[in-house]
Amino acid sequence: FVGLSQMVTSETIEGKLGEEEPLPPVTPLSKILVAVAGPFMNVVFAFVIATVIYFVGLPVQVNPAVIGYVEPDSAEQKLGIQAGDLIVSVNEHAIKSWQDVHMQTILARTNVLPVIIEREGKRTTYQLTTQVNEILGKILNLDPRDHPSILKLDPGMPADKAGLKVGDIFHSFGGVPVFSQEQLVDLIKKSSGQAKDVIVEREGKRITLNVTPLYDTAMKRGRIGVGLGSNSGLVFQVQRPGPTPWAQVSDVFEQTFVTLGALFHSKQTGVGAKDLSGPVGILTVLAVQVNTDYRLALKFLVLLNVNLAFLNLLPIPVLDGGHIMMAIVEKIRRRPISGRVIEYVNTAFAMLLISFMLYVTFFDIKRFSLFKSMFRRDTQIERQEKPLEPAVTNTQK
Repeated sequence: FVGLSQMVTSETIEGKLGEEEPLPPVTPLSKILVAVAGPFMNVVFAFVIATVIYFVGLPVQVNPAVIGYVEPDSAEQKLGIQAGDLIVSVNEHAIKSWQDVHMQTILARTNVLPVIIEREGKRTTYQLTTQVNEILGKILNLDPRDHPSILKLDPGMPADKAGLKVGDIFHSFGGVPVFSQEQLVDLIKKSSGQAKDVIVEREGKRITLNVTPLYDTAMKRGRIGVGLGSNSGLVFQVQRPGPTPWAQVSDVFEQTFVTLGALFHSKQTGVGAKDLSGPVGILTVLAVQVNTDYRLALKFLVLLNVNLAFLNLLPIPVLDGGHIMMAIVEKIRRRPISGRVIEYVNTAFAMLLISFMLYVTFFDIKRFSLFKSMFRRDTQIERQEKPLEPAVTNTQK
């Protein structure tokens, strides 16, 4: 925190300053410099961390976005898309993993996206229409190749009674697409006594069944009586040296502006304030990155510091940008703003910011099962001695 005693803030939040003698006045320029100092140091710290990443290397996810299933008679199948095809570009952005696919789909300002798919070395561009999922947001109607499958079935349990069989591959549970074994377990745990539609793949066909998880009094959670297996996992290659500090920070600024653009065009993208994260989501993602590889945690800290700098510079009272705005107004008026006015404005906006934090935290808690499943993903870090080739947007038709 950087501040001057002469910069009036809410005493109800920060307490009284307690000076015995009045301090000399400061110019609006001095107030602006002090307000900028905090965000500036956030950016400096981000560059320091990015420099460390440059020398120690950065794990880069390389899981190919291979399509595992295309729904029969769907628009995608009629276009000729098949299981085993590789997604290489979404909305003119190069793709290296399904995470990239989801991100570019969510941030797109239209529900019809150009998607480049490769098969046997030949690339074709398709115009695909997205769908909206309550938890995951806007998604393509294409599934990853990796899904949890049934290895063991307990006789007489809900799964057996529902008609599930050994070898069935889970694709959806209760309307939520399933992408990992851990995510499916969490969904089952919380659904005891609730009838849920389950979509499984059996002998190349999708079947919808209805299963009601049984409450296990010993384990205190819902169960359906299956043993699961999964070959899903994340593969990382270490890029050494890592991206340059400037490239890392520039990339974060670009991500920030793209996200803000998606929020501003919420009607087109479907991205809203509920999709942002507060302290719960931020700390959870940081913990996931630490659990995976410390270098990924460092990368997340670069993003966090740059975002803090940017958000603190927004012209909102209480934030540094608000102090800058009031200093500019003071300069234009050629006299200080009333301390009482500043007190009321700061208090009002502080309450608004706290309310917004509680709002996004509520949705973070709703997504906690998804966050939790991220902790138990299988990960593999492969060493890469030479730098990875930079991603190039492919526009081949």
